[in-house]
Amino acid sequence: MKSTTARNLAAAVTVGALLAAAGCSEGDPAGSSKSAERTLRAAFAGGGSSETLNYLAGPTALDFVRAKLVHAPLCELDPKAPDGVSYGVVETITASEDLKTYTLRVRDGVKFTDGKLLTSADVLYSLRAPMLLKGLPFTMLISRNFDMDAASAPDASTVILPAKSPIADGREVICQTTLAIPDKTTEFTTSTPSSGPFTIESFEPGQSTLLKRNDSYYGQAPALEKIELRSIPDGSARVNALRQGQVDFISAVGPAEAKTLETADGLKVTNSELPYASYLQYTMNIKAKPFDDPRVREAFRLAVDRKRIVQNVYYGRAFVGNDIPALGFPSYNTALAQRGHDPERAKQLLTEAGAAGIKVELTAGPEMPGMVETATLIIEDLKAIGVQATLRELPAGQLFADYPAYLSWPFKAGYTPPAYFEINHAPGTFPDVDALVLTARSAVTGQERLTASHQAQKLLWEKGNQIAPVFVPTINAASDRVDGVRELQFPDLSRVTLRN
Repeated sequence: MKSTTARNLAAAVTVGALLAAAGCSEGDPAGSSKSAERTLRAAFAGGGSSETLNYLAGPTALDFVRAKLVHAPLCELDPKAPDGVSYGVVETITASEDLKTYTLRVRDGVKFTDGKLLTSADVLYSLRAPMLLKGLPFTMLISRNFDMDAASAPDASTVILPAKSPIADGREVICQTTLAIPDKTTEFTTSTPSSGPFTIESFEPGQSTLLKRNDSYYGQAPALEKIELRSIPDGSARVNALRQGQVDFISAVGPAEAKTLETADGLKVTNSELPYASYLQYTMNIKAKPFDDPRVREAFRLAVDRKRIVQNVYYGRAFVGNDIPALGFPSYNTALAQRGHDPERAKQLLTEAGAAGIKVELTAGPEMPGMVETATLIIEDLKAIGVQATLRELPAGQLFADYPAYLSWPFKAGYTPPAYFEINHAPGTFPDVDALVLTARSAVTGQERLTASHQAQKLLWEKGNQIAPVFVPTINAASDRVDGVRELQFPDLSRVTLRN
């Protein structure tokens, strides 16, 4: 994570709301017992009074950040690593030559907090848990790609996963979000055995979670004694808490607030770098008029002034989007022309489609920094081409609250955390794109897979149903004593240190 006080990015990343802090005074001598028991106070937007410890059903960044501190990952996405992943409690993943079977080897000596060794039975259950415990749709990636009924654990160190169809990216599927939990876990409480660097000491829904260092953790021992994760829904309130010393690290800082914090004494502003940027999109439902007409979709995309959004909403801290996901990942199609701002062509397309003067309503909510502000500028751009556009702004936490209803809305905001395009492609909208993505995931050679992926992205660029003007970084602010926050798919606090 880099300081960006003196930087003016042409782009940015997203989703994670996160904070960190410390609990020792400047007078504490280094090495004293008081300075050793440091507590990082980290503030997030949070999940409200209905919040639980079940990260499979939790839609916020806080849910996953907390879960990863408590439950060790099987492995993690790492585009720079040889296999595209870095390993955790699973030490290797190998694919059969026909890409139909994946074999996972469990690391020896990993223990849960109740003293039991982690085995293949736990890993297999962890992979099945989203389906068994009715997790949110984004947690179902494993069961969509592997036949979990036929999966097996032939010995204590081995898990065999048969793929539903040949896939070359099975490692990335397995490592995107899977955390290790004990076999037969059905509920998540403060006493549920865990395997991560911290354990849960106390939990108040919608208020705070206090974590304590797990001294039996198999990996690199945390420098912190404790982490307090606080829920502060209002972004301005999080900033004020940082300024007043009530917390030491905040995440999901708004771009305008970040600009003011850059010059504050004793504080620093940081943001994630590509590919760890969220894909902010405004989706047009092709089952609803007028978005069943590709000319209307193209007109809406041409109407949007992307550079204005980068500068006016994100103050330069955002990457210009091109209406396709996964900017910065290896298979992103950089050969596509950047879609420009062409309101005159947009008007012409609407006239050709018989859609001049149409009425549309865009639904958005403050689910990530700049989502509503960007929607506001999109409404202005649409009005400029004659569309009678209005914005329906929902309260925080409500945009995805009724997910089936959300999917049915004609025009809505959304975002995707940083991830590979192919494994996160949702089929069913464009069959020709679906077929190419299938080839991109199953072809024998890497070049065949890359070619198919680029062709799929080209079709989405030409006729797709998403306006994706920017990629948004996770913007954090912290006391200048806080170091070691890792900007991954979500911010990782496990290696944070606090300087006196």
